[in-house]
Amino acid sequence: MRFLSPAKINLHLEVLEKRPDGYHEIQTLLQRVDLSDEMEINPGGQGIRLIPEGEAVPQGMDNLAWRAAQLFCRETGIPEGLEIRIRKRIPVAAGLGGGSGNAAAVLAALNDLFRTGLNSDALMGLAARLGADIPFFIFQKPALARGKGERLSAVSMPEGLGFLLLVPPFRISTPWSYDTFDRLTGGKRKAGTPLGASYSTLADLLPVLKNDLEIPALSRYPKIGGMKEELLRRGAWGALMSGSGPVTFGLFPSREEADKSSKKLGLPKGWKAITAQGI
Repeated sequence: MRFLSPAKINLHLEVLEKRPDGYHEIQTLLQRVDLSDEMEINPGGQGIRLIPEGEAVPQGMDNLAWRAAQLFCRETGIPEGLEIRIRKRIPVAAGLGGGSGNAAAVLAALNDLFRTGLNSDALMGLAARLGADIPFFIFQKPALARGKGERLSAVSMPEGLGFLLLVPPFRISTPWSYDTFDRLTGGKRKAGTPLGASYSTLADLLPVLKNDLEIPALSRYPKIGGMKEELLRRGAWGALMSGSGPVTFGLFPSREEADKSSKKLGLPKGWKAITAQGI
């Protein structure tokens, strides 16, 4: 069984107070994009076997897709005889939710493959047990996420938004990002900025573009700020880092506009550009 696992972009991310369970309360505006990993699940054999192609990924319990398969099998009684292949196209540990999307895709695919009949609420319940971003990929709509990311409400977005993603040669650890945010800011805010449920045009989105996790990222990697400026110089309507970074994106009315801008970019050594479209 073959399927795609898309990436996500954070168009808004506010970090609020730290919870007793170690997570942070957040408020984030999420949009999937058509940059996708290619995945395949084949039943049979012994145990859960993960075979990556492309960029290296964690193995075993350190991999969210592997853990998703294990959880699904335990909850449904399906034998743990599965081969999971992942052809990585989404950069790893880059703020694009590649691992979380893989886990959600595995849950949905196994539900279809074995005809277990779990509805979306049940799948989202399993997803929430695995990680904060994973329910969003089951939700499959642009969303406003609150709590630790599991409380989702649908948001209307302009169709066909273009994204120009700039991928640096370094990566940022999500735990480091949140810990450094707390150290630099105190991390005690209890309420986020009021956000709407509908954004009719790209211009409507521009005032809400914000990412609190740029604070720790820029403290170590100031070049991210320079790349945001480069995107704006090359025609992006807005520019922001996604998630805990380090991928930075420019926002355009269409993929075609993002493609045009990509041809004009001056990138530092080791950086690469990827264009994508909102879905």
